[in-house]
Amino acid sequence: MDIPTATVIPPALPGLPQAETQAPPKEGAKPAPSPFGGGFLVPMLLIVGIFYFVLIRPEKRKQKDREALLQSIKKGDRVMTSSGMFGSVAQVQEDVITLQVADGVRIRFSRAAIQNVIDKDEKD
Repeated sequence: MDIPTATVIPPALPGLPQAETQAPPKEGAKPAPSPFGGGFLVPMLLIVGIFYFVLIRPEKRKQKDREALLQSIKKGDRVMTSSGMFGSVAQVQEDVITLQVADGVRIRFSRAAIQNVIDKDEKD
């Protein structure tokens, strides 16, 4: 003996939104677009591209230029350290550069401490 079952819908509680019932989609009807579909992908790729060209690429270029500057330092160059000390390069080793800051005064610096190479035609 089959007893028909009924679906019981609980009464709505005050202050809570009502659940909406949806009719099954009709044949030939298009399904609702996903919020993470193609419409979301294009703007996200555009934002990533803008970040790359505005922030990442120029920073990498500056880093390459700095590495080239540090590798091109040779004896006799006038340089400024990151602490603001000026001197002439007296000796260049692998990662250590010796600067002559006054007559008979030589100071050793890490190569990374060199901030800038001063042009030879620039006056003090």
